[in-house]
Amino acid sequence: QVQLEESGGGLVQPGGSLSLSCTASGSMFSINAMGWYRLAPGKERELVARIVTYGNTTYADSVKGRFTIARANALNTVYLQMNSLKPEDTAVYYCFVAGAYTNFRSFDAWGQGTRVTVSS
Repeated sequence: QVQLEESGGGLVQPGGSLSLSCTASGSMFSINAMGWYRLAPGKERELVARIVTYGNTTYADSVKGRFTIARANALNTVYLQMNSLKPEDTAVYYCFVAGAYTNFRSFDAWGQGTRVTVSS
C-alpha cells in the first residue's frame, strides 16, 4: 500500500504565494506520475498540474505561468509552488501518485487533501 503525506496550504491574500508538498511512501517499485487536482465548491474536479517520470509537465490553463510543479525522485516527493494566487484558486488540493508496486501491479494513490484559501 502507498501512503501520501501532504503539507502546505492555508490562507493567503490575493497575489500571494503558497507551496504544497506531497511525499509518497510504501511498497513502490516505481512512480510514473505525480501531481495535484483541486476541488472547489460547486465546481468539477480539475487537474492543476502533473509531472511524469522524465520531467514532462502538464498544467491547467488557469494556472499556467503562475504555478510550478517539481519532483524530487529520490525523495518520492512532488512540490507545487503557487504564485500570484487568485480567489478562484481557493479549493481543496489533492495530491495523486500513479505507479507500480513492488509486485509490478499498478496503483493510484491520493492524499487526504489540503485546503488553500485565497482571500483578503
